[in-house]
Amino acid sequence: MAAEQPIRLDGLLDEEVWRRAVPATDFVQLDPDNGAPATERTEVRVVFTAHSLYLGVLCLDSEPDKLFGNQMQRDQPFSADDRFMWAIDTYLDGRTGYYFEINPSGAMGDGLLGGVASGAGGTSANKQWDGIWNARVRRTDRGWSAEIELPFRTFNFDTSGAGWGINFQRTVRRKNEESVWSGHLRNQGLLRMSNAGLLTGLRDVDQGLGLDVKPYAVASVSDTASSAGRGEATAGLDVFYNLTPALRANLTVNTDFAETEVDDRIVNLTRFSVFFPEKRAFFLEGSSAFDFSREPGNAIVPFFSRRIGLGAAGQPQKIDIGAKLTGQAGRQDIGVLHVRTGREDHIGPEDFTVARLKRRMLSQSYVGAIYTRRADVDGLVADRHTAGADFSLATSRFRGSQNLELSGFLVWNSTEAGTSGENLAYGWRFSYPNDLWSARVSFREIPRNHDPAVGFKQRTGYRRWNPVVDFSPRPQAHPFIRRFRFGANVDIQTDTHGAPLYRQSDLTVLEVDLHSGDRIQLQVLPEYERLDEDFEIVEGVTLPVGREYSFMRYRASFTSADRRRVSIAPEIRWGEFYSGRRRETSVRITLRPRNGIRVTTEFEWNQVRLAEGAFDTRLLRIEGSTQFNPWVAFVNTVQYDSLSGQLGWQGRFRWILEPGNDLYFVYTQNWVEDAVRERFLTRDRKAAAKLVYTRRF
Repeated sequence: MAAEQPIRLDGLLDEEVWRRAVPATDFVQLDPDNGAPATERTEVRVVFTAHSLYLGVLCLDSEPDKLFGNQMQRDQPFSADDRFMWAIDTYLDGRTGYYFEINPSGAMGDGLLGGVASGAGGTSANKQWDGIWNARVRRTDRGWSAEIELPFRTFNFDTSGAGWGINFQRTVRRKNEESVWSGHLRNQGLLRMSNAGLLTGLRDVDQGLGLDVKPYAVASVSDTASSAGRGEATAGLDVFYNLTPALRANLTVNTDFAETEVDDRIVNLTRFSVFFPEKRAFFLEGSSAFDFSREPGNAIVPFFSRRIGLGAAGQPQKIDIGAKLTGQAGRQDIGVLHVRTGREDHIGPEDFTVARLKRRMLSQSYVGAIYTRRADVDGLVADRHTAGADFSLATSRFRGSQNLELSGFLVWNSTEAGTSGENLAYGWRFSYPNDLWSARVSFREIPRNHDPAVGFKQRTGYRRWNPVVDFSPRPQAHPFIRRFRFGANVDIQTDTHGAPLYRQSDLTVLEVDLHSGDRIQLQVLPEYERLDEDFEIVEGVTLPVGREYSFMRYRASFTSADRRRVSIAPEIRWGEFYSGRRRETSVRITLRPRNGIRVTTEFEWNQVRLAEGAFDTRLLRIEGSTQFNPWVAFVNTVQYDSLSGQLGWQGRFRWILEPGNDLYFVYTQNWVEDAVRERFLTRDRKAAAKLVYTRRF
């Protein structure tokens, strides 16, 4: 209903409009007692003004002193907390949408929902998206309540549409109870927008001009081996404009990523590249428009944004200008990107172009195409092109409410002079992702010359079959056990002529989820590998080409519930490894002494004993987060790995002055281990301050 008077956000539903609005109630349990009424009452009221949509949320609780609200930092996991979540499908297409969540301490999180749902509970949320919205929360002797303002300018939508899809979900953490307003079957859930309810009656709403201007200023000082104490002050600009209510253009000039979090260090004892996720804001905004294929595990990635503006070692390169177009036009999903990088040292400027088109079919299916181009501005290197096509035929109504999907892809790329052929990758997948039984089988062939210049490749010259099956029964009314899982994930790889290369079976002999939130898992991991080239696993230890290895490994893990003040997650893998043995021990310990304080320590220790040599590796990561309130957070991350001998620290302070306006202070320093003098020497350090301001028209 329309609100005639302004609403003051204070978390208390005391305005007259809240009393007149009809609440959404009758939440139903997803877990643990599927289909039963929620044990704690939830009421959601929705009203609007010309400029914003408002939610008034009342989470009644019979034991309000047992609410969990440790997290205060924006966009961090609420796995230890009570929470209220909602999803909005502004296009009413049943497949895309916006995701939001809050907890009793006022922490806020959001994300984008896109693509075809891939699991029993729906698609996943891209939580790197930061929308401009506001919320205030109050705890009371009856539970907790919230008032939420969602400006219409934050959404892309067609004002002539029939309405919006909307759904709500609540977590009661002490019971590990999940309840939803609509779509309570285990194969449905909040993130599957095809099961959402309907919001109608929005009229005379103002999207403004659809123009956001976002200038920013950065001051930094850096110290490296080649440049001591170099100071720099820069400014840049992002402009966002809605060409139509559903199609958004973005221009960035002199782009800076000073506030970006550091990558997690990884000890890689495989022969293949590691996929690091994108963390830069410009590339995350609207990134789901460029997603390609339904193949899991980053198997085929013709566009990988970290190829732009980042060197092979992750060092930043200057981006002079970039433009992006994302959104929908009719039944088409559109993504277009063009970026020019600047000249840096011995690296010349480059142009990167990406175009992605998906046409939605039926209720949950699509066909799509993608094209990328990488061009050297100086013309010293020939342009490199990649083109691909993909499809997905999916339904969530097979045999009533079961999920079923068939998908496939083709990817071609140009090759260097003197090489030809073996540059067409292809694959397909048939998937049955449901709660009790989940299964899939997939095939792909990645030829020897597969090399998308703006993409990611893990390995080439192979064929892969991957059958997977999981059985997850839930015992009825058990006092401790909520769910079992048994499964097999088989990875069979050959070369393109059929000769065996690799085979691994992840056999889950037992996985137990307890009502408390704890989990126990036992796995058997038989493995086979034939080396088609020499493999230097660490410096000085090389496994020779042509050898065949068959070995058996085992894995045992325990994960305690995050809601505890101290949670632990130990894991051990042991057994044969190539020509010898390997034991991998890891543990993660998280301390939450009070709301807003979290310290997580992760330690990983590999002990490898091979016929070619013996070695140990160690990895340590400590992250301490101090959240003064939902708007101010200070996060420190310290990482060390013995393989590189490097120690790194980043301190990151963020103050959200108001939604859309941010102040950052970031300090990063890296040291390298001097084994002779038994100390660490500074390799580089940088301090930066960044102010971001958003003006909406």
